[in-house]
Amino acid sequence: MASESGKLWGGRFVGAVDPIMEKFNASIAYDRHLWEVDVQGSKAYSRGLEKAGLLTKAEMDQILHGLDKVAEEWAQGTFKLSPNDEDIHTANERRLKELIGETAGKLHTGRSRNDQVVTDLRLWMRQTCSTLSSLLWELIRTMVDRAEAERDVLFPGYTHLQRAQPIRWSHWILSHAVALTRDSERLLEVRKRINVLPLGSGAIAGNPLSVDRELLRAELNFGAITLNSMDATSERDFVAEFLFWASLCMTHLSRMAEDLILYCTKEFSFVQLSDAYSTGSSLMPQKKNPDSLELIRSKAGRVFGREDKEAVFEVSDTMSAVLQVATGVISTLQIHRENMGQALSPDMLATDLAYYLVRKGMPFRQAHEASGKAVFMAETKGVALNELSLQELQTISPLFSGDVSCVWDYGHSVEQYGALGGTARSSVDWQIHQVRALLQTQQA
Repeated sequence: MASESGKLWGGRFVGAVDPIMEKFNASIAYDRHLWEVDVQGSKAYSRGLEKAGLLTKAEMDQILHGLDKVAEEWAQGTFKLSPNDEDIHTANERRLKELIGETAGKLHTGRSRNDQVVTDLRLWMRQTCSTLSSLLWELIRTMVDRAEAERDVLFPGYTHLQRAQPIRWSHWILSHAVALTRDSERLLEVRKRINVLPLGSGAIAGNPLSVDRELLRAELNFGAITLNSMDATSERDFVAEFLFWASLCMTHLSRMAEDLILYCTKEFSFVQLSDAYSTGSSLMPQKKNPDSLELIRSKAGRVFGREDKEAVFEVSDTMSAVLQVATGVISTLQIHRENMGQALSPDMLATDLAYYLVRKGMPFRQAHEASGKAVFMAETKGVALNELSLQELQTISPLFSGDVSCVWDYGHSVEQYGALGGTARSSVDWQIHQVRALLQTQQA
């Protein structure tokens, strides 16, 4: 129990702590997020103490009732913090003593803040991972539904911000959805490693009072028990993994946002953001700014640079907001099919021209060179690639014949990529099926 100083560790010390050090050491400002799981962990531990004979049934019931009152105050916003409440654990135990008296002092028997802190954090992060998984699944579902509904829309695919090859709009959406399925899978793996019970490890040496850790595991619904007490209280691998997951997921979301920012400019005019996810200019009335997308990108930096427990709370809030905004953006986005089609140009079929020659038996390296010569000839003459005559093409290679006209069909171009993972309709349908199956498996 807390000493006269109000500290859980105060008995060893005399004199006051420097106020600057007090403020520097305090974590209550952010770990109040943990009030509910702290109460949950303490209730489970009291049952463990009762089974070990360290609490009577009456004492356990008194503690449980007191903890319910503490939780009620937090839930109703009436819990009053004391200046000596350096963290959520101190605050809750101090209030418990005010409510039920000295019996509260037995709750910490054999328990250290070391195993209490990490237990609370694991409980909170386990729930957070479940919440974020649901939000991520909803975003992916929204993207897949959109890909299915608009799979016949063609538009330019870009590399190095240059028009590269014709692809399906759905292929672009699915390229980002697939990346997010990996994030979803990773998050489930992180949650599994978070879901390990450290309670009962004490400070570093373990628990000497026959507290049943299997009972604690069952009470708190953990999937496993930590193997080594010293490792249990010191390791924060699961925090680092969660923050890495968030950084990688934000990288994927930032990439998607950057594409959409470009696509909704006047220069591209492929898509239009809903007013619900846009803002205006205080000076220029004509402007419609994609602030939702720009904020997704900017918040990536806040996730990248964070670390330790305080970061977990902020990163979790950021990820929750970003995933919900991204879902809203995708679900309300308007596409300009005509502009997408008009942005396709014959020069984007230069690779197809090379493939035409490959199908006639020419080695790809030679075909690539021949297609490049055709591009150069068209540029020199100031015409589009498809406006070169058959006779002009035959000066580059005699393998060109009348059927070369089939190359200049964008729909034909897209459909040739029928191998699994490509942009042909059959492949896009396969991708949609695969992503939906992955979501179903992850949610099982």
